[in-house]
Amino acid sequence: MRLQRLWLADFRNYSRLELELPPGTSLIVGPNGEGKTNLLEAIFYLATMTSFRVNSTEALIRTGPDVSEAVVRGEMAVDQREVLFEAALRSTGRSQFQVNRQRVRRRDLLGLAPVSIFMPDDLVLLKGGPGERRRFLDDVLSQIDPRLDAARADMDNILRQRNALLRQSGGRLDSEAAVTLDVWDEKLADVGERLTNARRGVVAKLDTKAVSAYKEIAVQAVPLDLAYESTWSPGGLKEALVQARSEDLRRGVTTVGPHRDDVAVVLDGRPARTHASQGEQRSLALALRLAAHRELEEATGQSPLLLLDDVFSELDPDRCRGVLGALQSEQTLLTTAGALPADIAYSARFRVADGRVIREV
Repeated sequence: MRLQRLWLADFRNYSRLELELPPGTSLIVGPNGEGKTNLLEAIFYLATMTSFRVNSTEALIRTGPDVSEAVVRGEMAVDQREVLFEAALRSTGRSQFQVNRQRVRRRDLLGLAPVSIFMPDDLVLLKGGPGERRRFLDDVLSQIDPRLDAARADMDNILRQRNALLRQSGGRLDSEAAVTLDVWDEKLADVGERLTNARRGVVAKLDTKAVSAYKEIAVQAVPLDLAYESTWSPGGLKEALVQARSEDLRRGVTTVGPHRDDVAVVLDGRPARTHASQGEQRSLALALRLAAHRELEEATGQSPLLLLDDVFSELDPDRCRGVLGALQSEQTLLTTAGALPADIAYSARFRVADGRVIREV
């Protein structure tokens, strides 16, 4: 899969942009703050209907008088056919998405154009809280099977309803509230176990791929293990919810379930979050993203579009070479504000300045 043409209107700092992209690796260079990451964000948004930076649609629309909408369009080659993706982002009202001029929902779009993103902020996968690692897993799963994205949305809605009931109960349940809570427990157990089983499955696959990727990037073999950690027992989520009901009522919140789970990353027998060096953590973050990229490729049968946002800035020369050797895709877009490894091969070089993109090579 590759992006052939991109059009932007009033997206971030781009008032208008039309860009043609070749296969292979395209370098996108320029000082910080000129719009390099915005370009990758637009492409990622087109493929997933989400930003990897913000949750607010309004933040994606260019600031200016009479500007209330941004448009992102991309012509992609998918399975040897051309597919037109379009998004109209609105500051008020519902945004619209189309594929080949037909309106679609997020679940219809996911997986059509698989994409992988690598960012300096990926250190949060190691240093951040469990929510960052859960989000990482769910983002991978949603592109592999869009039904799991719907399951995650259903779970979030059920949790909101269940937590609202717990808070309203004030620590005590009458008979009517108890029946309603039983219903929410059934629903949460059903969707929660489905999502957890999928997460466990993808962690097992990522584990093998991450070990290989870390060896390629760090240029050394160090024992690495990924393990899914659940907050509830093998007896099932419904049973766990029943056992936790008193505590849930006391605290007014659901204390067990997939929304509390985590992924343990263990390097050389020790938790990477607390014991790995900065360089090791950065290599691990890249290895996790690369493992996800390879799993996505294997699961979808397509080469995902690879977006690399300034990933070489804090790597030593050996790790840079390791990353270059490990990253392979039909199409790669790589941004940088500084020097690049001397032996990097590329098809095109673009310079970004003040919301404009100029091809240099």
